[in-house]
Amino acid sequence: MTTAEFRENLLVSLDTLRAHKVRSGLTLLGIVIGVTSVITVAAIIGGLNQFIAGKVEKLGARSYFVSRFPFGTNPGRIPEKLRLRRYLQYEDADRIRPFTPAVDKISALGTRAVFFGATNDVRYGGQRVERVILRGANSDYCDIIPMFFVEKGRMFTPGEDTRAAQVAVIGTSIANSLFGAANPIGKSVLVNGAPYDVIGVFAQDEGLLGGPGVDQFVLIPLNTFRKHNPDMKEVVLIFTARHDASMEAARDQVEEALRRIRHVPHNDVNDFEIFSSDFLSNLFNQLTGAIVILTSVISSIVLLVGGIGVMNIMLISVTERTREIGVRKAIGARASDIRVQFLLEAVTLTVAGGILGVAIGYLIAWAIRATVPSIPASVSPFWTAMGVGLSAAVGLFFGYWPADRAARLDPIVSLRYE
Repeated sequence: MTTAEFRENLLVSLDTLRAHKVRSGLTLLGIVIGVTSVITVAAIIGGLNQFIAGKVEKLGARSYFVSRFPFGTNPGRIPEKLRLRRYLQYEDADRIRPFTPAVDKISALGTRAVFFGATNDVRYGGQRVERVILRGANSDYCDIIPMFFVEKGRMFTPGEDTRAAQVAVIGTSIANSLFGAANPIGKSVLVNGAPYDVIGVFAQDEGLLGGPGVDQFVLIPLNTFRKHNPDMKEVVLIFTARHDASMEAARDQVEEALRRIRHVPHNDVNDFEIFSSDFLSNLFNQLTGAIVILTSVISSIVLLVGGIGVMNIMLISVTERTREIGVRKAIGARASDIRVQFLLEAVTLTVAGGILGVAIGYLIAWAIRATVPSIPASVSPFWTAMGVGLSAAVGLFFGYWPADRAARLDPIVSLRYE
């Protein structure tokens, strides 16, 4: 088929679709819905991927966490086998340091929070903030977890940690609630009734999808935390791998050192857990995997229904234009010309639906970015091409049978058709 013939067939197809605007619009509705759902989910998940990647980067790309339980364990429903594990000790960080040359920094953490069965409050004057997370850490904590970035003031020093100084670095939302527009640096607050001097304020971080973030934290020196919270026995270790060493080597060295310190028999499994900072990505992939599958199934069903609608409309069109087909064949049109004409009608119809679906997907992605700026939802060129290509494939698949049926009509019988 020449370019001129293809253009002619395309123009005829467009004229036919314009002549039946309502019918064509209702037919492509299924295609629009299917493509829109695919594009929207892809945009949301793409935006969430960027969001999670940013969180992982802020947690420290070369960071590991060591805890008594696997990440995500419900503190209220801890299996007995895990509950009987021995607690990690604050001193473990110093004990394993000589045996881990691939480790750059290592620190122990103590946390007092509602998910550990304890509550905290911070007071200043007549203002009070409840349900904050109180954490004790070493002075290099912010170097290990970049998410905790001191925006105002300073971090406490190793000397303040050693002598258990009553100093604190607080989250932005806590500072705003207690002090408003006033400068909190140098002010004294009461944390669970004990006085602390505010020496710093963390940069704002609202947390992960509504979960607790840096804004809800009060960070104090580790020795100060141990002094005032002897009942909090749950200890977590965090460490980073040296840039000139592999992360696997650092992890293996820490694991071996902890097994030796905790006297774990060589043929027993670890009585502790080590997980990297990308646990958020792994958790997100598990959560979204089911969503992607469910959306794919629903979109496939919608596209299937839309494709069947296209096929039915094309069969009706073939029946309505039987005499026209006979005339075209009588004046020299080949079966391939008729087939291409009807295929073009079907593909034009579904591609129009695909383009409209992609456009609606772009609008939804824009609305999500405007509503939730932390989730940079966007439609990638890949999914734009995928949406249009998928709609074209539906048109080809479901339009072929009506097109082939039209191409096989006998011209003499078609001319007699009323």
